[in-house]
Amino acid sequence: MIELAPDVCWPQERQTLNWILFDQGDLLAVADTDRWLWPHEAVCDALGTEPEGLMLGSWQGQPVAVADVRGAQISVQRTSLRRALLASFAEQALLARAAQVLRFDRDHCFCSRCGQKLQQVAHELARQCTDCQLDYYPRIHPCVIMLITDGPLMLLAEGVRFSQPMLSCLAGFVEAGETAEAAVHREVLEEAGVEVRNLRYVASQAWPFPHSLMLGFHAEYDKGILRPDPAELVRAQWVHPQEHHPIAPKGTLARILIDQHCQRVLGN
Repeated sequence: MIELAPDVCWPQERQTLNWILFDQGDLLAVADTDRWLWPHEAVCDALGTEPEGLMLGSWQGQPVAVADVRGAQISVQRTSLRRALLASFAEQALLARAAQVLRFDRDHCFCSRCGQKLQQVAHELARQCTDCQLDYYPRIHPCVIMLITDGPLMLLAEGVRFSQPMLSCLAGFVEAGETAEAAVHREVLEEAGVEVRNLRYVASQAWPFPHSLMLGFHAEYDKGILRPDPAELVRAQWVHPQEHHPIAPKGTLARILIDQHCQRVLGN
């Protein structure tokens, strides 16, 4: 788990520090490995200097920082953040945090109220306006993702923004003033035209595209005729666990919800 130091201070002994390195959105693997945590000495050797970065906290008892080394000439394996998240289950939360903190630092340089420059707060992951003292923290956008079932059947859909054809759970952002439960009812009705009942919260997942916190639910079909919204969905259909379709990849909360239901139905 991520154990945040209360003051997010840099360690006095830098040799204990580990780094996560990004280059234009891609993660850089430690040379000749498939690992993402760089020892401090290895980073300095690869770059020829100590990078400028942001402290994240501690991971498994070791301090971790993140840096964007855009333009650095490092000949190592690199991969997209999405692919790394799906392949590195144990490090998902850490990689998600690193990406979100780096984006926050890049996108919050000036105050949105008065336009003055923001400065880093020493004791926490925040920025403060040098003029009006307004504080800024990394943004989190809550989303709901839900598997709707009718007996053994699952309501799965292909979104218009999916990078490849597959079926997954319905999902959407929580709107201002809305509870997560209300968002489930609204999103299912808007996207699929049906109503649900018996909502059960299952789990959550940090998903840094760009700042989402996914809240996963199971729910049961109540009434209505399936009418996919063409602005949101390519298709939506009821699927039995024994059918074979390309579905959400392992490592995603959607796949966890689907696998749980399939296990209940099929008993394996």
